Amino acid sequence: MHTSHARIVAANPQRLIKRLCNHWRHKFPVQLDEQSGVIELPLGQCSLSAGEGYLDARLQSPDQEQMHRMQTVVADHLARMAGDEPLAIDWRH
Repeated sequence: MHTSHARIVAANPQRLIKRLCNHWRHKFPVQLDEQSGVIELPLGQCSLSAGEGYLDARLQSPDQEQMHRMQTVVADHLARMAGDEPLAIDWRH
């Protein structure tokens, strides 16, 4: 299993988690609470948790190629959910 993590500075991480989970809820299994969310994507699992001024994103995938694709997909969708707020996402393995 391949894993990747990013700590993303965000003004309202709970809002980003909620928006992304609700966006994907109609296509994929999603678990959501006040501070975290888990999305079961075909590429792997995306776990999100909110901290004070940051969002932790953890990805798990059975395949390295799928991991790279999932990093791109999740980063692109988080950027869309953030609107005008710029997000710096640096994935670490």
